Amino acid sequence: MNSQMKIVFMGTPDFSVPVLKMLIQNYNVVGVVSQPDKPIGRGGKLGISPVKEVSLEHGIPIFQPNHIRKEYEEILKLQPDMIITCAYGQIIPKEILEYPKYGCINVHASLLPKHRGGAPIHRAIIEGDTKTGITIMQMDIGMDSGDILEQAEIPILDSDTAETLFDKLSELGATLLLETIPKIIEGKVVRRKQVEEEVTYAYNISKEDEKIDFTKTRREVYNQIRGLNSFPVAYTMLEGSRLKVFESKIGEEKDSFPFGQIVRIDKEGIGVSTKDGIILLTVIQPEGKKKMKASDYLNGCKNKESLLGKILG
Repeated sequence: MNSQMKIVFMGTPDFSVPVLKMLIQNYNVVGVVSQPDKPIGRGGKLGISPVKEVSLEHGIPIFQPNHIRKEYEEILKLQPDMIITCAYGQIIPKEILEYPKYGCINVHASLLPKHRGGAPIHRAIIEGDTKTGITIMQMDIGMDSGDILEQAEIPILDSDTAETLFDKLSELGATLLLETIPKIIEGKVVRRKQVEEEVTYAYNISKEDEKIDFTKTRREVYNQIRGLNSFPVAYTMLEGSRLKVFESKIGEEKDSFPFGQIVRIDKEGIGVSTKDGIILLTVIQPEGKKKMKASDYLNGCKNKESLLGKILG
């Protein structure tokens, strides 16, 4: 453990936890910054972030400013040599960026300059990318626009979901950061400017993004569903009720059906027409019920044949 190297870590969700744990094992983490506690569930009880849980377990001071642009003095009082951010959730002000001796370093879940922004993992799957990775970057005042320090790449498998890719990339981020920090300290890292002509953005998922668009191709619908599994989850509407869709399979080519029409119901699932054929909804969650296989849902229907011809949307 490098006890001389004082680090402040900034992060919030589960994705950030492997990075924080790695830093605690190897460096002197003098403070952790996370988003404020938020009400969860119907009771409105305040829930703490995964990063806060880890910091409390290790007795590390935790700071939770509502607006870090105005509430950063306590962080600077810790006199960090380096600040590491990973999925923190707020824009870091110039006063923090310019303070540490070794600067502010961000762990970003894409191969920058592609997919700048808050939802790079979801967007990579939804857009049909075949690879992604981790970028360790030197932060500046822009959104994920700083110099690239190191990158590591992994394939996106056809079976990957947002959840599986989150797990892979969070571990990769911790590993790559561990390799990169000594290079930064020793001045051996090679900084690369991002190519502005190659920049794309991965904006946060909106409510509109969650609704399945059956006017798209089978592959595009398949990517949308797995790119939102298991959070926030794609959905469609069936007879006025929300039907969440966790998993699907690409079915056969077929045309001459209205988009979103149920054209198959069998042991494989619920077959729905798209732009170029059928998408099979295989794992669903009807409103007010538990997540289940579509075949189990169909077995529980009193008159499942009546679903044929209905339009989802």
